[in-house]
Amino acid sequence: MSTPHERPQPKGFALYVGLDEASAAERGLDLGKVVEALKKLTNELVPGTETYAAVALAPANSKGRQVDLVRLALQEPSAVAKYKPEDDFEPSDGDGGVVVDISRKRVLIDYQAAPLTFKEFELLQFLVVHKGETISREEIIKALWREDDLDIPNERTIDVHVRRLRSKLGRFEDIVRTVRGVGYRYDQHADVTVMHAGTPSPDLF
Repeated sequence: MSTPHERPQPKGFALYVGLDEASAAERGLDLGKVVEALKKLTNELVPGTETYAAVALAPANSKGRQVDLVRLALQEPSAVAKYKPEDDFEPSDGDGGVVVDISRKRVLIDYQAAPLTFKEFELLQFLVVHKGETISREEIIKALWREDDLDIPNERTIDVHVRRLRSKLGRFEDIVRTVRGVGYRYDQHADVTVMHAGTPSPDLF
């Protein structure tokens, strides 16, 4: 049985505000100045309080209430638990793109779940997590297979895994780039949204 000292204690609070740059501009406001004003107010109410402001980044065609999109983008636990792709990534007039949902180990392509195997997802996830880095075939093998695995591939087999992954990415196959003579890499891509579990957007203020 837990004692009072073992129970989680409140350490602060989060305020989610559904306000994008366009909506702020319509009101004659600047989003950055609104954030600064809220931080200043907090410090006036409770001098010396540490504050952290994070901007919620989401695809331009995301559907739903602004505040819900903010909660989801900032990985607020109850919002993530209720996340359903059909609720938040509804088809629009534009292209759907790719959602790499690391929290749920799945990939959505144009709002549909891609039929990736577990190892194919691990491969894509590994490249995405190491965004901007060229990863050698040897590094991929060491990261995704254990020494006692019976099916440890060689470097040529990695190329086969990459080809299969690309074929399932369809028109987005180029998000996995080949660096000739070295390996593979993933660079930030306008058509790709990565959903990290428990990772907030960068503090831009």
